[in-house]
Amino acid sequence: MTTTQLSRDLVFPDNNFAGILYGELNKNLHLVEQNTGVTIHVRGNGINITGLEHEVLLTTDLLEQFYKLIQKDFKVYSSDFAFGLRVLEATPKAELAKIFLDKVYITAQNRIISPKTQNQKKYIDAIRNNDIVFGIGPAGTGKTYLAVAMAVSALTMGQVRSIILTRPAVEAGEKLGFLPGDIAQKVNPYLRPLYDALSDMLGPEKSSDYIEQGIIEIAPLAFMRGRTLSNAFIILDEAQNTTRDQMKMFLTRIGFDSMAVITGDVTQVDLPRSEQSGLLHAKRILTKISGLEFCSFSKHDVVRHPLVQKIIGAYEKQSGARTPRNL
Repeated sequence: MTTTQLSRDLVFPDNNFAGILYGELNKNLHLVEQNTGVTIHVRGNGINITGLEHEVLLTTDLLEQFYKLIQKDFKVYSSDFAFGLRVLEATPKAELAKIFLDKVYITAQNRIISPKTQNQKKYIDAIRNNDIVFGIGPAGTGKTYLAVAMAVSALTMGQVRSIILTRPAVEAGEKLGFLPGDIAQKVNPYLRPLYDALSDMLGPEKSSDYIEQGIIEIAPLAFMRGRTLSNAFIILDEAQNTTRDQMKMFLTRIGFDSMAVITGDVTQVDLPRSEQSGLLHAKRILTKISGLEFCSFSKHDVVRHPLVQKIIGAYEKQSGARTPRNL
């Protein structure tokens, strides 16, 4: 890597757009400094960037692309700068507009849901172009959240008549039998993340109405047995905890005019050691089937708190990149 020092001046003609780019009290520029190592000096609607050559060029590209995004009415958040840096570091010639301007859904709070990494963009495109998509990767990479957003979008656009969200109710160290209530109340905590995602998309009242009307169904995977799921957007979450038989059962439930997304993290298998993960088995035997696509995520796609990415990296390093259990 070059150690040549470089200084570059940038001028942003529109003061209003420049102010949005900088952020309140220049917080966006400070974030970029922290993540790249450059020094940025503000001079009205212009800035000076100094540092190592590769860092200055990266920062210049980032800020120029975000300025163009803001000109296109993109509502930028400070976290977007961190996401943009990840993309450009991995693919220096990447066009951020192709990723960030892909509107998946607008939530009840008028927040635009869009991909934040190249793998998220590939995932969204895969869901649009295939009837069955597998999203495999660590927690926090947006696998389930983006799938729910695509499901709600398909429902509101009339592409499907219903949404079905399901998870295997596997005891991950906790014992269902000791929880109070009937079976529905016992498994409800396992389904809570799906309720939360729906509430975020539609608002609590509308999501509850859809559930009461049967337009949206959230149920344990066992409740899918014997059914044919037609004209629906179906999401199987935490699929690493399905057995081979459960995965086969689920995939063969899919009827006409339906699409399915299967998500999971193969490093978090909670099945007994004697059971093979249905997700890993499916990845081995289904990859060559047309109309079905596998999408992979890594720690670089984590869109939660920045520490989450570092934590995942630490666990990966400690495990020594061991082959996932049940492979």
